[in-house]
Amino acid sequence: MPKIRAAVAGANGYAGMTAVGLLAVHPHVELVQLTSRSLAGKPYQEVFPLLGRLGRFTEEVEPRGLDVIFSCLPHAAGAARTADWFRAGARVIDMSADYRLKDSAQYPRWYGQEHPAPELLNQAVLGLPELHADQIADAQLVAVPGCYSTASILALAPAVASGQVASDVVVDAKSGVSGAGKSLKPSSHAGFVLENLSPYAVGAHRHAPEIAQQLGMPVCFVPHLLPVRRGLLATCYVQTDADARALLEDAYAESPVVRVLPDGVTPELARVQTTDAAELAVFTDDATGTTIVICALDNLGKGAAGQAVQNANLALGLAETAGLRLHGVFV
Repeated sequence: MPKIRAAVAGANGYAGMTAVGLLAVHPHVELVQLTSRSLAGKPYQEVFPLLGRLGRFTEEVEPRGLDVIFSCLPHAAGAARTADWFRAGARVIDMSADYRLKDSAQYPRWYGQEHPAPELLNQAVLGLPELHADQIADAQLVAVPGCYSTASILALAPAVASGQVASDVVVDAKSGVSGAGKSLKPSSHAGFVLENLSPYAVGAHRHAPEIAQQLGMPVCFVPHLLPVRRGLLATCYVQTDADARALLEDAYAESPVVRVLPDGVTPELARVQTTDAAELAVFTDDATGTTIVICALDNLGKGAAGQAVQNANLALGLAETAGLRLHGVFV
C-alpha cells in the first residue's frame, strides 16, 4: 500500500520532536515536511542527526498532497490554519489545546483570548481512542487531550460512567518537566526543578475543564512538577460503591495500549517512560472507604505524540498500534 504522506507543524517543541521520532520509523508513513519558524531553513539532520531524512525546515506547511498534518503549534496558531489544511484534503491531528474544549466561551477564561475558529469546534473529536475510537475513525479533525487529562480520564471514566461516583473527586497528579514545554521559564531551570517538588496552577490548571467536560462533572485537580525529564502519574480519589477494578478491566480489556495491572501492583514511571502505553491500578483505603485509581503514562508518549499517532492510525485505517512503543525498560 502507498505510504501515508505526513507533516509535523511545530517540530521544534518536545511534543513535535517526539512525533517526528515516532513517524520517522512508522512502517506506513512517509514524513515529508517539518515546520518551525525558529528553525526555518536549517537542514533536518542538523536538529535530528539520526533521522535519516534530507530536507530543510520551512516556516509553514504546504498542505497540498498531504494525507495528515500533526499540529504541535502554540495555542491559536494552528487553529488559524486548519481550514486551509482541510481545503487541501488533509486530516489534522491537533496536539495543542485549540479544539479540546467545545464551548468557545471558555477560551478567553483559560487561554486569554477568543478562539480564532469557533466554527470548527464541533467538528473536532476528542482523541482518546479508548473512549472514542468509532468517532476518530471518521474524523477529519482530532483534538489530542492534554497529558493530565488523558491520565485522569482513563482512570475515572469507567467508574463515572457507572453513575455511582460522588461529586467530590480529587486528582493529585505529578509530571516531569518536559510537560511544561520547551520555552524556558523560571520554574523550568535546573536550579528550581532538581531536588524539588512543587504544585503549580493550583485550582486553575487548563486541563481541569477538559477533564470536567469529558466526565460530565468537576474534579479537584492539583498538578505538581517532578524533578524528572518525562513521565506522569495521576492518583485519583473517589467515593463509589462500584467495583472500580471490574469496570476498568471491562473498559480496557481490548485495548493494546492501556494496561490494568494485577491486584496489588502499582504503576511506575520507569515502566512507561519513553513508551506510548499507560498503566492503571486500583486500591481501596479501608479506613475511609475511598477508592484510589492510579494512572501512569509518559507525558510525551500516551500524553501527547504517541496518542497522536494512535489517533492517526485509527483515522487512516491503519493498525492502531503501528509505530507505537508499548514496552519500556522494566517489563
